[in-house]
Amino acid sequence: MKPRLYQSEFSLCSPALGGAGIIDYTAIPPKVADYDFAAQMISQTWGVCTTLVWSGIGSAILYKVVDVIVGLRVNVETEREGLDVTEHTERAYNM
Repeated sequence: MKPRLYQSEFSLCSPALGGAGIIDYTAIPPKVADYDFAAQMISQTWGVCTTLVWSGIGSAILYKVVDVIVGLRVNVETEREGLDVTEHTERAYNM
């Protein structure tokens, strides 16, 4: 037997999908908030851009911390000699 779904369970759905939409509790009496596509797109774009900036700045900070602590590159002499010999003490190719 399937449980019965009540209108309150759809309270966050779009009214076009059979829900009541988001209730504006600041209005007296409370009513369903008006849906504005442009405002929704601006809000979502703002959120996406904020996330990208936050992630970019956080990644740059972590990149610099790792670079200072362990370094991200080997020195030039080690790279010229070959990383297989200097890092793994074995030759990659027998020539």
